[in-house]
Amino acid sequence: MNKVDELQKSRLFEGLLPEEIEMLAELTQHKKFSQGEVVFEQGDVGDSLYLLVDGAVDVVQKRKDGSEHVIAVLQAPDFFGEMSLIDKEYRSASIRAQSETVMLCLTNENLHSFARVYKNGFTLVVINIARVLSTRLRETNQKLLEKM
Repeated sequence: MNKVDELQKSRLFEGLLPEEIEMLAELTQHKKFSQGEVVFEQGDVGDSLYLLVDGAVDVVQKRKDGSEHVIAVLQAPDFFGEMSLIDKEYRSASIRAQSETVMLCLTNENLHSFARVYKNGFTLVVINIARVLSTRLRETNQKLLEKM
């Protein structure tokens, strides 16, 4: 797998310079998950985001009665886990591999290493995160409206 090529497919890294993508590719870790394997649990402390390279994951939230509800399905080149890097809160949902998946993981520490070298690139990544979060919020609002 060519990490640079995979990063360039993601909305998360739109607009970055080639040298910025190269550094991020060096900072990411390659991860594989089997079908049904949990990437992280709702309530875990978050310190990284994940970019799907291959496969799909379920975004699962636990209800008060302990049952689980799949609130979204993400596929390559979607990303997830970014909220904890922004707000430093606990994971708001669990992520479970729907199939065998391949991901690239970028930790908070690695993202800050990138920020020290490429301040403008870091700002662009944060803006791209905000854009995706805005899109997801609009979609959620629409779903809520349809249920009313």
